[in-house]
Amino acid sequence: MLVGIVGKPNVGKSTFFSAATLKNVPVADYPFTTITPNVGMGYLRTGCVCKEMGVVDTPRNSVCRDGTRLIPVKLVDVAGLVAGASEGRGRGNQFLDEIRQADALIHVVDASGGTDEEGRKVELGSHDPLSDVSMIENELDLWILGIVKKDWEKSARLTEQVRTSIAAHIAQRLSGLAIDEESVEAAIMRLHMKTDKPTLWTDPELRSLVRLLRETNKPSLLAANKADLPGADARIEKLRGTGRLVIPAASEAELLLRRASEHGVIRYTPGDGQFEVTEKGVTPQQQKALDLVRQKVLQPYGSTGVQQAIDSAYFGLLKAIVVYPVEDETKLSDKNGNVLPDAYVMPGGSTAVGLARKVHSDLADGFLYAIDARTGMRLSGEHVLKNGDILKIVSSSRRG
Repeated sequence: MLVGIVGKPNVGKSTFFSAATLKNVPVADYPFTTITPNVGMGYLRTGCVCKEMGVVDTPRNSVCRDGTRLIPVKLVDVAGLVAGASEGRGRGNQFLDEIRQADALIHVVDASGGTDEEGRKVELGSHDPLSDVSMIENELDLWILGIVKKDWEKSARLTEQVRTSIAAHIAQRLSGLAIDEESVEAAIMRLHMKTDKPTLWTDPELRSLVRLLRETNKPSLLAANKADLPGADARIEKLRGTGRLVIPAASEAELLLRRASEHGVIRYTPGDGQFEVTEKGVTPQQQKALDLVRQKVLQPYGSTGVQQAIDSAYFGLLKAIVVYPVEDETKLSDKNGNVLPDAYVMPGGSTAVGLARKVHSDLADGFLYAIDARTGMRLSGEHVLKNGDILKIVSSSRRG
């Protein structure tokens, strides 16, 4: 699963990305700082099963800090989007191409109201971030609509004449966006559109169709960035009034905390609502910056919001689960004795054989059964996994 970080220029997307990944990327107060996509590894934060199982884990593919598991996940930060991007304006074509394979989107908006529709700096509070939300979503819809409407009249007539599935045709057009026929059929049925008469579909109906496909196949949340600036609270509440999932965020504060932690100045785990200054102490300037983060971000909001946005994208929007494969179900270890060595992020609804395939294709090819480490029960390949499952895969094939 891949999460994309999107938004108009100069709202703090690249700072959000840098804070999430600790990857150095260009950050500046002018539009189009990001001109090529930045890809990096963030972390998904979840409670590890080590404490429940009474073991001391030795993670291999992730990190465990006092029972908090940090699992690497892929994030992509793409060039900012402006009105007209669906027609190629700005870096629209590049932006849209880079989010094709994203399963969910974190839409970063400027909650301070300090950047206009083009991403230029303006007086704080003078711009409504809700208009930016509408603009981004509209451009995404127009982009998808353009793909669907290519040779639409000819294709619609042909499906009527030979009585083929219009949903299959649309899905084929949108295959590059990972939108399948089942999703298209469900959207058509939900909108009560006549599947046997696509030539009668109106432009508003097609717009409604692509909007629904975008909402269900590219679900998004709003990271209300710069939440620590004056007046942001009111604009955040206005965003929440639309019914969207909104997470207040202060990406500059998160970047400061992660850098300070990286250099041993503080003890801080991404997503925490507090930090601890180490025995090394800090300079007066550093202390002042940390105090501001505590007073303006952590105390009013409980966190910087960056980690919460990532967690909400995976666990909330995508219904992801975390599963722990082991080779010895009694010791919860691999063949080398590492306890709970791996934690895999899986889509909701994944099966035991799907986990086997995630570990190695050979295990899936020779899959016999799985063993639930908690109960000792044998599970079939079609068994649907739950968050926190610990499983041993039994296969006739050795892992390559």
